[in-house]
Amino acid sequence: MKTHQLPPDDKTRCGWCLVDPIYIDYHDLEWGTPVHDDRKWFEMLTLESAQAGLSWLTILKRREAYRRAYADWNVKKVAAFDEKDIERLLGDDSGIIRNRRKIAASICNAGRFIEVQKEIGSFDAYMWRFTDGRALYPKKPYRTWKELPTETEESRAMSKDLRGRGFTFVGPTICYAHMQACGLVNDHLKDCFRFKQPD
Repeated sequence: MKTHQLPPDDKTRCGWCLVDPIYIDYHDLEWGTPVHDDRKWFEMLTLESAQAGLSWLTILKRREAYRRAYADWNVKKVAAFDEKDIERLLGDDSGIIRNRRKIAASICNAGRFIEVQKEIGSFDAYMWRFTDGRALYPKKPYRTWKELPTETEESRAMSKDLRGRGFTFVGPTICYAHMQACGLVNDHLKDCFRFKQPD
């Protein structure tokens, strides 16, 4: 695996992040950190859905473009996007993935996101129901990246429920990546400086 210039420290990190400085920052500051803000949940759900079939690094490099295109992650504004907005985003040369199905899905998901907020009080409360309100840790800490699952019982339950509510681009694998990103599970490797045992 090709690695880029590492940070000037002696921290041991999960090997997947060492291929790009953007990945390193994301790993050190965000990945696996519990999320409790609905705006952040909407951002990550939209980005994870956009990633389908692509690398996460591809999406992270376009993150600022997505923030601008998606009204700084204002879910009500995005839910109100119409066909003109879809055409605008398809013609957007600022860096987002110009895929009609994914753009349409993000707008659909914004509407469903608001419905969840109205029903449950917050999307945050809804997400944490899938792990009984706590971050999940592997029974035996992972030592290599290849040991990590791509989906779990919890991500399959999340996918099924989201799909039942009308969300799209939310398969079990996307849902598990979402859980990893937002701290519903802690999948940092045992030797990583961000690994920690459950409280």
